[in-house]
Formats: sequence, C-alpha cells, structure tokens
Amino acid sequence: MTDVRVLILPGRGNSTDQHWQTHWETRHPAYRRVQQREWQNPDRDDWVEALQAAIAEADTPVVLVAHSLSVSLVAHWASRYSGPVKAALLVAPSDVEAPDYPPGTQGFAPIPLRPLPFESVVVASTDDPKVSLARAERFAEAWGARLEIAGAKGHLGAASQLGDWPFGAALLDRLIDHAARA
Repeated sequence: MTDVRVLILPGRGNSTDQHWQTHWETRHPAYRRVQQREWQNPDRDDWVEALQAAIAEADTPVVLVAHSLSVSLVAHWASRYSGPVKAALLVAPSDVEAPDYPPGTQGFAPIPLRPLPFESVVVASTDDPKVSLARAERFAEAWGARLEIAGAKGHLGAASQLGDWPFGAALLDRLIDHAARA
C-alpha cells in the first residue's frame, strides 16, 4: 500500500486540544497540521501559500482534512495550484459570503465554486450557525463532492464535543484508501 500524507487544516483560531482534528493528530502522529502565520486574522494568500508549501513537500499522495474556514482555503488552493492531492475531507464549510459572517475573513470571499480535481466529501451539520444546510449542499454540488450529513452537531468543532469523532474518522479512512489506490 502506498503511503499517504494527511494534512490537517484547522479553521480560524486553530484547533484546540478538545477538537477532533487534534484528537486525530494525537492518535496518528504521521498526520501533519499545516501551521499558519496568523490564525486570528487570516490572510487568504498567506494561508494558500502555507498550504502549497506543505503539499509541495509531499512525495506521496496527499489527503486534506479541512475544517471551517479551511474548507474555503482548499477551494482557493485548487483554483491556483495542482499537486499530489488525491482527496479531501471538507468539514463544516464556513459561509464567508454571508452578510453576517464574522469580520476578519472577508478575504476568503468569493468562494471558488468549481469542481475540485480530487475526490472530496463535504460534511455538514443540520444546525451549523456558520453555514446553512442549503449552502453546504450548494458547495458540495459545485465542488463535485459527496455530501454527508452529521446530524444536529453545531459547527462540528470543539464546542460540538465530538471527541475522536468516529463518523468523520470513517469517512477519512475511506478517502485515505482512495488516495492510496489513485
């Protein structure tokens, strides 16, 4: 089986110790978090370049695990670059185009709505305060991604108390298998 590089892409503010992304990194030390220079007031171009640098280091297929604002990051990266990315788990996309979205992320709008050139799954909650289910469905459709509904779990972050989040981990395992075969 081919090795696969898993890159963890937290949203704005980074992922705390209580976040499922951090749980997964603890359980899988080979998973690598892409560090951003500025987590609180993100700059789209800086974030895209940090992601590109991490992807360029990979000599194996890459699977991206994005949460919240980093879902938009993946769409922006794919509109500029290509590379060994074979799959992406896109969890709780934030609707940065919504008029009431918190300040500090406007540089991520508009969100590219072109098919992603790799296998992808969008995971949405039915009661996410940062994106309506209709918008999450629209993103999935535009990106050519499969949509998975996680139930009423809020923004699917630390506050959702998902722990190791087996539902998401199973989706990631399937994407890793796909990437290893691609």
